[in-house]
Amino acid sequence: MELKMRLCVALLSLSLCLVLMGHVRAQEEADDMEMDVEDAIDDMQEEDVEEEEQKAPSSPAAPTVTYKAPEPMGEHYFAESFDKGTLDGWVLSQAKKDGIDEEIAKYDGKWEVEEMKDTKLPGDKGLVLKSKAKHHAISALLLRPFTFDTKPLIVQYEVNFQTGIDCGGAYVKLLSQTPDLDLAEFVDKTGYTIMFGPDKCGEDYKLHFIFRHKNPKTGEFEEKHAKKPDADLRTYYTDKKTHLYTLVLNPDNSFEILIDQTVVNSGNLLNDMTPPVNPPAEIEDPDDHKPEDWDERPKIQDPDAVKPEDWDEDAPAKIADEDAVKPDGWLDDEPEYISDPDALKPEDWDEDMDGEWEAPQIPNPVCETAPGCGPWERPMIDNPNYKGKWKPPMIDNPNYQGVWKPRKIPNPDFFEDLHPFRMTPFSAVGLELWSMSSDIFFDNFFITSDRNVGERWAADGWGLKKAAEGAAEPGLVNQMITAAEERPWLWIVYVLTVALPLVLIIVFCCTGKKSSAPTSAAEYKKTDEPQPDVKEEAEEEEDKEEESEAKKSEEEDSPGEAEEAAGNDDKDDNTSNEKSEDDILRRSPRSRKPRKD
Repeated sequence: MELKMRLCVALLSLSLCLVLMGHVRAQEEADDMEMDVEDAIDDMQEEDVEEEEQKAPSSPAAPTVTYKAPEPMGEHYFAESFDKGTLDGWVLSQAKKDGIDEEIAKYDGKWEVEEMKDTKLPGDKGLVLKSKAKHHAISALLLRPFTFDTKPLIVQYEVNFQTGIDCGGAYVKLLSQTPDLDLAEFVDKTGYTIMFGPDKCGEDYKLHFIFRHKNPKTGEFEEKHAKKPDADLRTYYTDKKTHLYTLVLNPDNSFEILIDQTVVNSGNLLNDMTPPVNPPAEIEDPDDHKPEDWDERPKIQDPDAVKPEDWDEDAPAKIADEDAVKPDGWLDDEPEYISDPDALKPEDWDEDMDGEWEAPQIPNPVCETAPGCGPWERPMIDNPNYKGKWKPPMIDNPNYQGVWKPRKIPNPDFFEDLHPFRMTPFSAVGLELWSMSSDIFFDNFFITSDRNVGERWAADGWGLKKAAEGAAEPGLVNQMITAAEERPWLWIVYVLTVALPLVLIIVFCCTGKKSSAPTSAAEYKKTDEPQPDVKEEAEEEEDKEEESEAKKSEEEDSPGEAEEAAGNDDKDDNTSNEKSEDDILRRSPRSRKPRKD
């Protein structure tokens, strides 16, 4: 038991030490978070160099990590990293939005090319939406128009919600190639082929993929929306990290939507868009009307049913309990409420205006110790004879014809487009946004038809940014605390995770069965442990008592013989006692004190 207690104390001490060490380590990591990655790496390299010079002066220094702007390699239609620090090639919209107040109709939101506020890669610049509660519109032409033929389309760019996002979007529009396209007049109604990217308002987290499909019969365009992703998108909007958004469209009409190179949504343009690309082949006849005698009732009241003669529709639902007895001590003459004797009429009370003043009512203090006050009434109980209003039972309607539906006719607007991938070519990329949050960071726009080229661009841009952000991430403890601040219920999980092992350790180490004083012979039989011969000891005690009685009687008869016999008996007793004690010591694991004669 003592060993278990020591082990328990040691384990508890170890747990407390681990908690304290984790807290100290988390504090140190939190303090180091503010250091830039490059400075941290330089410091580490300097320390390593000093140690290596002492041990081995000839060993080379570790390479320095520096930011390098990604360079497009391979076939592409658009590539922009903003690392030149200018908006060359981009056009700010000078237009106004139709149908809204003049004061907010202008696209006067500010754009800047700058580094992120908490950048981990000095020199890495991007396009930043600077204004809140403003309309923003900016666009740029592609190197050449993209035509949907036999090659896939890959669109990717980076977004960082530096200050979080309350309500606003960060999606891009691929502007359709038209003769009248004027980027300086870019507005919400400007024709686009695809709209793609994150959008959020309130607790509605969206990731848009919308394409405008041209009706081959009417020539009109209709927006087709991809189904909502099954993945939880909340983290991408709240963690203030840079995320890579990628759209892949294939000539076989399949599509994939990726965040940080992980698929979060996929499907087919023919089957997974709302409304569907192709209309139904048949529609309900708008000129068909339900006949007047059409019976849609599956059940009707039984016309042959008759109300029973003993059915009393007037019986009340509740009746007074005739078995109830007024409790002893009920104060019939005392009111339940009385006027407050301490209440005073307000000085500004005007009886002409306010009427006669009456003191407020308070519970009668006399009734506090009584079972009740006022006139006693029998309590109400359910009436066992109550049946309510009689209604005929329901039966199947013999004339039931089912739910009426208009007949189907061929859809006059039906068409079948089996290649919705062949969309309208686009020649520009644009951002047309309204946001209640500022400092939304955009970077590394890239459009290509070669997925490998896009992945290489992503590795050179977003991959480096991800590595830098990962190096500056807080430790596990800080991450757990941050997660718990966003989701308070996690504190319960943490407490249970720590407390449960401690409770198990205490139960295991500090509790056990108390050993009973007598050990049954059956328990000894289960092991090879030696045991005392209890029966032999009892018999020896009885023999001693008989011998002592015999000695007394002999001493009374002959004192001399008694003395001689006593001497011999003492020797025999000593010899037998020594033997029996040696016997017991050999058989029993417990030590015994020698008997005193």
